[in-house]
Parts: sequence; C-alpha cells; structure tokens
Amino acid sequence: MEDKKQDLSILDILLDEDNEDPITLYDENDKAIKFDQVAIIPLKEKLYAILKPIDEMEGVADDEAIVFVVNDDENGDATLEIETDEPTAIMVFDEYYKLLDKQDANKK
Repeated sequence: MEDKKQDLSILDILLDEDNEDPITLYDENDKAIKFDQVAIIPLKEKLYAILKPIDEMEGVADDEAIVFVVNDDENGDATLEIETDEPTAIMVFDEYYKLLDKQDANKK
C-alpha cells in the first residue's frame, strides 16, 4: 500500500507526534483506505506501524489493527507493506502492549 500525499513522506507522517489526521493508503486496486495511527514500534532494526482501518476493509474486524513494516522502495522512499509474517506481527503487538503497560505504570 502506498500513501499518495506528495508533500510529506509516509515516514514523516508516521513520526510526526502532532499529526492526528488519518493516513490514507491505496491498495493494489488504487482504492483509498483511511487508517488511524495506533503506534510506531522499532523492532529488530526495522520500523513497524500499527494502523487501525477507519474505512471498512475486507477480512478486518472493526476492533482490529494491522501491522505494517516500513520499507524503502527502489527510489529510497519509505513505503508501508502489510507484515505477512504472523510471528513477527505478534512480536510487534507484544512490544506495543509492553509500552502500554510501562505507560500505565508511570501514571501511577
């Protein structure tokens, strides 16, 4: 999937802590799908994004989020691809839950 915003790279958008706008990605059929950003997780020298679809997506329940891996395309631009390796996706979610637990512990 790719982000078609011309002014900022997808990496700039993901790393912008002030950005609350939905992220619009386009599937292989050029259909726009909007996502809310849940988290950015660095893991094993890669960067992952957890995104929750705002728009209905086939095979994804309303309460589910998707793990994307940030890759570079042939031009060196950042792209997002759905992480298809289930154990890796589970590790990303586990790291996210650890961060939430740590955040909750710091609030106490």
